[in-house]
Amino acid sequence: MAEGLSENLAYLEPSQTVAISNEAKRRKAAGEDVIDLGVGEPDFVTPARASQAGIAAINRGKTHYAPNAGIPELRTAIAANLSRMSDGRAVNPDNIIITTGAKQAVFNACFALFGPHDKVLIPTPAWVSYPQIVRLSRAEPVPVPGDPEWGLKVSVDDLERRVDKLTKGLILNSPCNPTGSVYTYSELKALAEWAHGHGIWVISDEIYRLISYGSKPAASMLDLDDELLDRAVIIYGASKAYAMTGWRIGAALAPTHLFQAMSAIQSHTTSAASQPSQWAALEAFTSDEVQADVVKMVAAFRERRDYLVRRFREEMPGVEFVEPHGAFYFFFRIDTLVADGGSQRFCHDLMDQTGVALVPGAAFGDDKWVRLSYAVSLAELRDAMDRIIPFIQELASTRAAYA
Repeated sequence: MAEGLSENLAYLEPSQTVAISNEAKRRKAAGEDVIDLGVGEPDFVTPARASQAGIAAINRGKTHYAPNAGIPELRTAIAANLSRMSDGRAVNPDNIIITTGAKQAVFNACFALFGPHDKVLIPTPAWVSYPQIVRLSRAEPVPVPGDPEWGLKVSVDDLERRVDKLTKGLILNSPCNPTGSVYTYSELKALAEWAHGHGIWVISDEIYRLISYGSKPAASMLDLDDELLDRAVIIYGASKAYAMTGWRIGAALAPTHLFQAMSAIQSHTTSAASQPSQWAALEAFTSDEVQADVVKMVAAFRERRDYLVRRFREEMPGVEFVEPHGAFYFFFRIDTLVADGGSQRFCHDLMDQTGVALVPGAAFGDDKWVRLSYAVSLAELRDAMDRIIPFIQELASTRAAYA
C-alpha cells in the first residue's frame, strides 16, 4: 500500500476486466487489429424508446436532484417488473432503492450489513468486484470453489465446509458472471434454506436475470417462500438486459430496516441516481416495445452462445468449458494448454499473437480458466474464433509433443 493512503485500501486491487478493456482500446487507438472479447456490456444500443424518454426528461427540466431512493414512478415500475417475473408475487416499491448502477447496490448492501471480523461466502469463480467490495466493508471474503462437473456452481455441502461462527453473508450471482451458469429453482431454494438455517444474509445479484436461455427468466430469490427473504437482498437494474450500462441505473429490494440503512449510506455518498437516467429506465421497464427489443437481444445472445458451443465441440473437443445458460459469457479451461503463467500468460500471448482480448480467470478467482464475452456481433465472433482456435490447437500440439 502506498505511503499515506488509508488502511481501507490495504487489499484493494484495480479491476482486471477494466484493465483488459483499457488495453484493448489503447491498442486499437494505436492502429492494431484488436477484437475485444473482454467487455462486460451488451454491444447493442439502448432501445430507442428508453433513450427518447431520457431526452424528453431533460427537455422537461427533469435535471435536478431526484429523491434519494429514486423517483416513485421507477420504483413502482421495477416492483411491477419483478412481480411479473415471479408469477405475480407482491413486491413493495417502498422497499426498492434506485442506485447508481447495480455495483452501488451491492456496495450499499455490503457496507450496511458487514464489518470487521465478519466473513462473507462468495461462490468462485466470481465477478471481480464482490471480494473487493467486501474488503472495503472491512469484512473478509471467503471464496467457495464451484464444482467443474456442475457448471462451477456451489452446493450446500460446499458452503457447509467453509461456514463458521463468523460467517454473516453469502453473495449469489445467477445468471453468473463469469461462467454463464444459472441456478435452478431447486438449487437456489436449497442454498437459501441453508443460509436461513444459519442466520446468514443472502445478497442475490440478479442483474442478468432476463438474459436467460430457458423458457422464462432465470430463477430468483423472489420465487421462494416469504420466510427465506427475511435476510435477503435482491440486486437488479437496467444495465445488462436493457443495454443501458452507461445510464447507471441499478436497484435493490431489501427488508425495511436494511432498505433504510442503504438509503442512509447513499444519502452520504452519491445521493440519488441521475434523474434523466431514471426516466429513461422507467420507459425501459414499462414499454412493450422495449420488452420486444430485449427479447431480440436475448435471441441474438443465444445464437452467439450456440455458435461458440458448436465450434468448441467440433474443433476443440479436448477443451473443457461451461455451457452457458444465461448472461453473455463463455468460460473455458486452459490449464492443460499452458506450461506456466496460467490464465494471465494465456491471455497475454493470445493478445500479442492474435489481437484477441480475453479476461484471465485469475481475475475471477480461478487461474485455470479464461472468460470470453460474446457481447459482440456474430461477424466479430467468427473472426475472433478463427484466430483463437489455431492458437489453442498450436498450444495443444506443442504440449502433446513434450508429454
